Amino acid sequence: MEWKEDKKRLKKSFVFKDFSEAFAFMARVALLAEKMNHHPNWSNVYNKVTIELSSHDAGNIVTAKDRKLAKAIDQLVNG
Repeated sequence: MEWKEDKKRLKKSFVFKDFSEAFAFMARVALLAEKMNHHPNWSNVYNKVTIELSSHDAGNIVTAKDRKLAKAIDQLVNG
């Protein structure tokens, strides 16, 4: 599944084998987001992580910063 732009946010859901894999993914994303100083809105229910990206300092719209983070997140999953 690709990132979808909806209501001025980039959105994507990731499904993992179990909660432990989902949580490990979230930890990796958290470190990446902190390094980029760009933090996602996200939720987690068991093995599913849903991420929404927008740039708060640009008026809550999708910017190049969001697309860069989305690409980096995909690289975590796809290697």
